[in-house]
Amino acid sequence: MWIIIAMVITIEKGGIMKTVQMTLDEDLVKAVDRAAKRLGTTRSGFAREALRSALRKVHVTELERKHREGYRRKPVEPGEFSDWESEQAWADE
Repeated sequence: MWIIIAMVITIEKGGIMKTVQMTLDEDLVKAVDRAAKRLGTTRSGFAREALRSALRKVHVTELERKHREGYRRKPVEPGEFSDWESEQAWADE
C-alpha cells in the first residue's frame, strides 16, 4: 500500500519553508518514522537531512566525474610532478 505524506523542507538560501507532497510506500514511511524517533527528530527533519545528504553525494559524484574527465582529456605526462617528489613526506619515514 502507498501512502501520501506532506513534508516541509528548508530552502537553503532563504530559510523559507515550503510544504511539498511525496508519495512513499508504507514500509519506507514506517522505517523513516522509527529512525526519526531514535534520532530525536521529526519525519520532516529526517527527510530534510536525508535530502541534504543525497544532494552532497550528487555534488561529490559530479566533481569526481569532472576530475576523471579532465585527466582523460589531459593525462599526466611522465615526469610532470617529479619536481615535487623530494617534498613528499610519508608516514613510515
